[in-house]
Amino acid sequence: MKPALLLVDDEEPIRISFGRYLERAGFLVRGAADLAEARETMSAQRFDAILLDVNLPDGNGLDWIVELRESFPQAAIIVITGRGDIPQAVEAMRRGADHFLAKPVSMPDLEVFLRKGLELGHLRRSRHAQQRLAPPSGIFFGESSSMSEVKSLADLASESDAPIVLEGETGVGKGVLARYIHEHGARRTEPLVEINCSSLRGDLLASELFGHARGAFTSANEGREGLLDVADRGTLFLDEIGDMDLAVQSQFLKVLEEKCYRRLGETRERRSDFRPIFATNRTLFEDVRLGRFRKDLYFRVQVFPIHIPPLRDRPDDIGPLMRFLLRGMGADHASVAPEALVLLQDYTWPGNVRELKNVLERALLLSRRGPMGPEHFPGLETQARLGSVGNSRPSSVAPGPAEILEAVRHAGGDTRKAATALGISRATLYRRIKGLNP
Repeated sequence: MKPALLLVDDEEPIRISFGRYLERAGFLVRGAADLAEARETMSAQRFDAILLDVNLPDGNGLDWIVELRESFPQAAIIVITGRGDIPQAVEAMRRGADHFLAKPVSMPDLEVFLRKGLELGHLRRSRHAQQRLAPPSGIFFGESSSMSEVKSLADLASESDAPIVLEGETGVGKGVLARYIHEHGARRTEPLVEINCSSLRGDLLASELFGHARGAFTSANEGREGLLDVADRGTLFLDEIGDMDLAVQSQFLKVLEEKCYRRLGETRERRSDFRPIFATNRTLFEDVRLGRFRKDLYFRVQVFPIHIPPLRDRPDDIGPLMRFLLRGMGADHASVAPEALVLLQDYTWPGNVRELKNVLERALLLSRRGPMGPEHFPGLETQARLGSVGNSRPSSVAPGPAEILEAVRHAGGDTRKAATALGISRATLYRRIKGLNP
């Protein structure tokens, strides 16, 4: 993606000559003859760099630097003037300019300064994103066919900027998958900005998303950019989108459609070119029916849904996933006894991958990082049997192959009903069926 540059100079020959050179150097150049035109241009487009003359028909360019730096903290700002005096250079740098050049300007020198300014802007952007975002984490898709399909869809999704909604229970790894899609897409060098809509409500969520001006509300002692500012040219990940207030849903719908927004307490319209990824553990269509989620927003969000199956429906992934998680804990050589693995595969995992990670961390402590047996997973066996309470089959009696096939046939292929009738977990039923068809 070519860097965008705004050239602010009242002399048309300079705008033309500078523009031609910089376009050949790989920049997208827009020109403005005065501060008013520059402000209007900046409101319609985000720029990576601003080349700013000092003496302009409607004011001094130096007076605009503070506002520029506050509104666009990552942009490179280079000041150009016909009077290269030291005090003016110092003042420009003090106000937030990256470099200062005096006319006549050497075009190769200008290009060098612009490249350096862009590098500084990228560093500022990365540092700012790191301050607000969680550190990246790895991803393991597993070996099941259902997760192979999830990976295929994720790879396809990373090739476009279409809105994506990740569906699945709490703890299945929706946030990790969002990061995978971002890191394999065209915006991978830009920030991934995440916000959980269930943790903030009303004006607090709106302020976090859109930012606010000083004095916008009682505690707004200073202006603050929102996550839409940070996500410009990157990816915005809205987790638990179903918990967003209806009022904020209405505001965000406009952002999705027009990529325009206003900070709370401001009238100036801003733009953000972000790629949206959403996640939910709810059934959004049902929320629409109940009036909890806007129908128009639903159709804007539900462009490319990816469903992540719960861990209990893919027991064959538990062993490989467990080894992956243990490596992440620095316990590459930790071993799990076969009977403990059977226990882990029979458990229903209501907290999914997040719960598995917590259970493994506890088992490592209990085993003192030695071999892990069933005794190091207290409570799982009892909880694994809860779903079978009331069944006629004693938990110690395993169903035979013919009984398994008959139960599945009688249930019309519904594995949940068949598992309940057999008095075993659905995960165990899958494993036993696989054993019948090696």
